[in-house]
Amino acid sequence: MSIAVIFIYLIMVLVLGALSHKLFRNTGEDYFVASRTINWFVLLMTLFGTNMTAFSILGASGEAYHRGIGVFALMASSTAIVAPCVFLFIGTRLWRLGKRFGYVTQAQYFRDRWESSGLGLLLFIVLVLLLIPYLLIGVMGGGGTLATLTDGKIPQWMGGLLICAVVLSYVTYSGMRGTAWVNTFQTLVFMALGGVTFFVIVNKMGGLSNAVSKVDPGLLMQAEHIKPLELLTYICMPLCVGMFPHIFSHFLTAKEAGTFRYAIILYPLCIAVVWIPSVLLGIFGNVDVPDLKGSQANNVLIQMIHIHAPGVLAGFLGAGVFAAIMSSLDSQSLAIGSMFTHDIVAHYRREAFSEKQRVWVGRLFVSGVLCITYLISLVATPSIFRLAVWSFTGFSGLFPIVVAALFWRRSTKHGVFAAIISVIVLWLYFFLRNWQTPGYTVGGTGIMPVAVLIIVSSCTLILVSLFTKPPSTQTLGKFFD
Repeated sequence: MSIAVIFIYLIMVLVLGALSHKLFRNTGEDYFVASRTINWFVLLMTLFGTNMTAFSILGASGEAYHRGIGVFALMASSTAIVAPCVFLFIGTRLWRLGKRFGYVTQAQYFRDRWESSGLGLLLFIVLVLLLIPYLLIGVMGGGGTLATLTDGKIPQWMGGLLICAVVLSYVTYSGMRGTAWVNTFQTLVFMALGGVTFFVIVNKMGGLSNAVSKVDPGLLMQAEHIKPLELLTYICMPLCVGMFPHIFSHFLTAKEAGTFRYAIILYPLCIAVVWIPSVLLGIFGNVDVPDLKGSQANNVLIQMIHIHAPGVLAGFLGAGVFAAIMSSLDSQSLAIGSMFTHDIVAHYRREAFSEKQRVWVGRLFVSGVLCITYLISLVATPSIFRLAVWSFTGFSGLFPIVVAALFWRRSTKHGVFAAIISVIVLWLYFFLRNWQTPGYTVGGTGIMPVAVLIIVSSCTLILVSLFTKPPSTQTLGKFFD
């Protein structure tokens, strides 16, 4: 029965995506940014749903299984503060520039801002490479969910393939509007069913007090598993939302600047609704499913659902996990398709590029991205939480670039080039160190590599910019009127 419920849910998603196509205007702007007509509620749901993938449901519970209650402080509490600030100070300004000059991607803006075609190409390459691990999170999470719920009758490779096929269908058919509509529905689903999951499982465990009493007390104390400097430097991680290509795309869809108001106010509440149950259930998983090692904990939540809520209810709760996964995967794949269409094909193509051609190039590249991501997911086996952390680390390291673009007239393309290169070098260095030493922190102090990346890229950007020629007066007048 659980499989039937999940398949019914997926059919509903496809139907909703198809219905949104009735409003499709067959233009590039409509396909990639929904003609900039999204209202406040859909913007809130899409910004939140897009940012809360399998990382927030499966990854958070899996990490909490090993490290306890402090996982909530690592990402959720800092995101609840930092993300709304980014929406306010960065998102609204990017929306204004996008609407004024017709931008659809980050590279278009940065290319014009610093008068450099090469900068746009470099950013395209770096952003796509950093986004692929984030895409993997969704495909791997979906496959693992279905395999666990069906006791392996549907293997993980088939679950991942199903996720990719459904997302591919409505993204290529309906574009951003379909993605936004489906995201809104899916965000409501996984928020509601996440709460239901928590109350059902806790009730089956004899109530909250009884469940807590069975847990190792060390998992309920932050200091046992998380160093103070690690907790402090994790605050840098949520800055990645300012450089996510898919979040940038959603910024541009807003109908007006005031549309951001509710996303800024209500985002922290949405964080609490999703993260508190996920973290607590991950901790309680030590009672029902003990002795899981490493990435095996990725599926602890699904295993608990299977134990305490079999049948139809398991199907509903599994559908909630699928909703969280697809609400990110669709926006991310569409963002990459948009970047390839505008930053590579349209920018370097000499012949005229019609609106219809833009749409079809975007569709083809989205298809290619999902196919490649699926193939990689068949051989990738790292922890969902840690895979996400490294993706976030790279995007956060690039955050000083968007700040300089919006607020510092004197910044130069050479400074930005140097900052990007510093991020690439440091990211590779720290990634290799972490590969050799799981749980690596800088010098064993607890300082997360993301803090070093942000500091170094900021200093590099500033120093090189001060010694190189700034953009022309005409360009500065365009962006700083």
